[in-house]
Amino acid sequence: MKSSIKIVAGNASRPLAEAIAAYLEKPLAVCSVRRFADMEIFVELQENVRGEDVYIVQSTSFPANDHLMELLIMIDAARRSSARRITAVLPYFGYARQDRRTSGRTPISAKLVANLITEAGADRVMTLDLHAGQIQGFFDIPTDNLFAAPVMVRDIKERLEPADMMVVSPDVGGVVRARALAKRIDAPLAIVDKRRDRPGESEVMNIIGEVEGRSCILVDDIVDSGGTLVNAAEALLAKGAKDVSAYITHGVLSGGAVSRIASSKLKELVITDSIQPTAAVKLARNIRVVTIAPLLGEAIGRTADESSVSSLFV
Repeated sequence: MKSSIKIVAGNASRPLAEAIAAYLEKPLAVCSVRRFADMEIFVELQENVRGEDVYIVQSTSFPANDHLMELLIMIDAARRSSARRITAVLPYFGYARQDRRTSGRTPISAKLVANLITEAGADRVMTLDLHAGQIQGFFDIPTDNLFAAPVMVRDIKERLEPADMMVVSPDVGGVVRARALAKRIDAPLAIVDKRRDRPGESEVMNIIGEVEGRSCILVDDIVDSGGTLVNAAEALLAKGAKDVSAYITHGVLSGGAVSRIASSKLKELVITDSIQPTAAVKLARNIRVVTIAPLLGEAIGRTADESSVSSLFV
């Protein structure tokens, strides 16, 4: 089955797609994604994909709308080229935070994007650490929600002293994710109780758990403005924590987030390459990137072989 795999890269995730292809010992499929003078997107698959198992690797990160449109057009190009099966591999699924109506007369954009991907012609979706697990149900096609936890656990065990570690959820909503990681590294759990008055702004209210003398590890799926992490780190240190690191799957890091984190009391922020790191991220003194290419490569290989993907996370 692996001989029929074609890995296609969009502009958002080319380095990651190249690493995935290298893991699978497959060449990256030749695909041209370019723009006309009026910025319309044009895609051309420059090799035969008829009857092939095509995996299109494309995060819908900034600029989200451009990268989403690229993904939809690449799916359509593969479908019209008679690909046997098309899997949209979205290391980062944009619009995931719009998974419900928070007030009247607002959309559920995550469902709309799921519909667009399905209607474009995708047969399957593979993504990583969805902001809300129920988004899997927004798709009417098989959807694999992978987890970066194995990559993070390996890194934590290699770099931190287990005796004084404590995993911390930066909010109540992330407790399930933090508890799962705490169980893997056999560490206790604490919770930051916060109030969010406006999107992108948060105020820490209380720390639930005894963090004094502990090396605290904040765990979350997305870091955007960085305000939540910075405030949580300050609150934990004020409560006697020895130091504070953060392990976050998706480094959105919009606006002044990189400089905010670089000048904060965070010992280290570890993110994955689900979103291609910018030059500023690479130069930041306390931000480090770990790759998810082997994880995605293994999941793609198992999907192509029709073998278990969930066993990767047991």
